[in-house]
Amino acid sequence: MTEPEPGTERNVLGGPLDPCGTEPLTGFYRDGSCRTGPDDAGSHTVCAVVSREFLALQRELGNDLTTPRPEFGFPGLRPGDRWCVVATRWLQAYRAGAAAGVVLAATNARSLEVVPLAALRQHAVDVPDDISDLE
Repeated sequence: MTEPEPGTERNVLGGPLDPCGTEPLTGFYRDGSCRTGPDDAGSHTVCAVVSREFLALQRELGNDLTTPRPEFGFPGLRPGDRWCVVATRWLQAYRAGAAAGVVLAATNARSLEVVPLAALRQHAVDVPDDISDLE
């Protein structure tokens, strides 16, 4: 598995990629970060704070994120958990009105190849509504 060097990937705001979550341990590389690389065909790049609605929609779409899969070290998710989700799955939920919250500082810039920044910002949980106050 070819992994990118930790600390080299950027978030959607242009800064260093922050960790997404360690309880449960998330990320394609299971290092708590939404890092991606050539082996990550699904692009697990959106740091989502999953909701009941998001999890239900994912289950309906055949992507059960709530059932534990101990053989893969996956405990199953509960609302409020942070998880690196596949960018196309997040976009699907967004279009269906069931988008999960997004931690922009922990969402990989590579997700912008699939998801518009405006959509991610609409569901941001880590920045004020008007980020121009920060500039």
